[in-house]
Amino acid sequence: MSRPNYERMIKMETRTSCEREHEFALVLTGISDFDDNILEALLEAGCDDATVSLQHGKVSMDFTRTALSLKDAVVSAIRDVRRAGIGADVLRVDDCNLVTQAEIGRRSGRSRQVIHQYYLGQRGPGGFPSPVCQISDNAPLWRWCEVAFWMRRHNMIKEQDLVDARDLELINLILDYQHQLHIAPEEIESLSTELGSITAKA
Repeated sequence: MSRPNYERMIKMETRTSCEREHEFALVLTGISDFDDNILEALLEAGCDDATVSLQHGKVSMDFTRTALSLKDAVVSAIRDVRRAGIGADVLRVDDCNLVTQAEIGRRSGRSRQVIHQYYLGQRGPGGFPSPVCQISDNAPLWRWCEVAFWMRRHNMIKEQDLVDARDLELINLILDYQHQLHIAPEEIESLSTELGSITAKA
């Protein structure tokens, strides 16, 4: 079954652009701790709307940034971190695209039981997305972007929730690719060639 084309299927409503606050966290790589010099460099680079902390061995930054969209806020924050010149880069936005039924319920304002009924087809319009991994472990996970599309299609969440889900997934995919390309460029090039050849033959 082909995957939905989000760009084609998401119909943006005409609205007046308005900046608002967006809250998100960035996980950094390249530094394992921070001091006053690092904090000052981040501040001068434009990260005066973030709180820096060390959690589970990773430096993270919690932002409250004003922008037209969540995507604009996240992209501008990544640029600010990179131009701080502290030897750090952004590993990812601290937002997981793989979700449990309980997390789907939390994000959509519904109970886990209701989500389970959607999944089984016992409730709702049917066609709930299938899980994408950990199926054999009986602890299935769904891609939030796919679930958000289904929910938006049936007016269960706001359109902006779907747009944000898609944007965060794409940003993290690109960040992960950039990180892997930095640590293993030859392997990435080789695999890209092999997978491209398989796709062409298919």
